[in-house]
Amino acid sequence: MFDSVEDLHARIDDPDLDVDADSVLVLRGCGPKGYPGMPEVSNMPLPAKLLAQGVRDMVRVCDGRMSGTAYGTVVLHVAPEAAAGGPLALVRTGDIVVLDVPARRLDVDVPDDELRAREPNRATTDGYATPHRGWERLYVDHVRQADTGADLDFLLGSSGSEVSRESH
Repeated sequence: MFDSVEDLHARIDDPDLDVDADSVLVLRGCGPKGYPGMPEVSNMPLPAKLLAQGVRDMVRVCDGRMSGTAYGTVVLHVAPEAAAGGPLALVRTGDIVVLDVPARRLDVDVPDDELRAREPNRATTDGYATPHRGWERLYVDHVRQADTGADLDFLLGSSGSEVSRESH
């Protein structure tokens, strides 16, 4: 579990990182609100110690974007993102993450009542963008989630096919 891109870069190659070939790497805080603008910063490399063991792929999950040159088994644009109160905010290191591609499901194998009792940890929420004013504040307050195109909520219906051509 990585709470930010910076956390990922600081720890991914730490020889003491508690990870093996069956682990699922999870990165949060990179979605439209958490990392405003949702730049392609979510490239999650495999840990060096696993590469040295011959591991060439593992499941990686993130609420952000990654470059089109990345490879492997990766679930991106998880929505709602952690910064918008999505379930990634509640995932903890050691939780079992289940990816069922044919069923199009990604689940955390933690009882619902335990998830409801969890609050996002401080390390997670401290990493989210908290602009006080200006364009960045407007964006963070009004951006929609990745699954809807990360558009601004106040622009919905003001352009494209949703606008009547007869009214112009």
